[in-house]
Amino acid sequence: MPTPADTLARLRAAAPLVHNITNYVAMDVSANALLAVGASPLMAHALEEVADIVRIASALAVNIGTLEPAWVDAMQLAVDEAVRAGKPWVLDPVGVGATPYRNATAAALARRRPTVVRGNASEILALAGVAGAATKGVDSTRASSDAKETARTLARELGCVVAVTGAVDYVTDGTRTVAIANGHVMMTRVTALGCATTAIVAACLAVTRDPVDATAHALAIMGVAGEMAAEQAVGPGTLRLHLMDALYQLDDATLRARARISE
Repeated sequence: MPTPADTLARLRAAAPLVHNITNYVAMDVSANALLAVGASPLMAHALEEVADIVRIASALAVNIGTLEPAWVDAMQLAVDEAVRAGKPWVLDPVGVGATPYRNATAAALARRRPTVVRGNASEILALAGVAGAATKGVDSTRASSDAKETARTLARELGCVVAVTGAVDYVTDGTRTVAIANGHVMMTRVTALGCATTAIVAACLAVTRDPVDATAHALAIMGVAGEMAAEQAVGPGTLRLHLMDALYQLDDATLRARARISE
């Protein structure tokens, strides 16, 4: 079985180009996290070039955090090109459930054959509702475990991998489910770390064939780095600083010793 350390080694050897259509808040954090872990980031949103960028990229990450019509068109064009080209792509349905526009955008993208959908419990529960899967509603205080069964249903209906992130992360393709128990509570106090995690999922998909393994490994990599950063941080500001260093310094031995993945 491949391990997170195996995926990290392949990522650093290949330095895959990850195309990000992401939100204004997340661009800096995502780009620097990708660079720190060993990938190559590219942020391109213009309708006139996104298809060309997808063709040269190894993977695509789409994040709906800050929506506007031109960006939605670019997202749809980019993911359609990724599917045509056989490139993996990840959907991060930020804030789905908040407005009809956001719900419609997330549902339309979810129907475009994502390789992985990554969100918190509220987002996965909400996306399941707008995508037609069974759900009991949305509550922003729900734990990741509350969305585990819904994630399995959503994965089967969309034909993709679904990752629910929280205190414990769950990754499922509708049949197989993997739990990742890494990370630190202080990470919830730094904006855009979830978005950066989505970008790292895309990078891992570029180098690991099985999308469940790739996603679980990405979450373990980010979680272990977060734990390492928290050991040095005095608050959220220094956590972000130390997180970038931890992603850069993360080695095989540390990842093998600290990654907590179970099935």
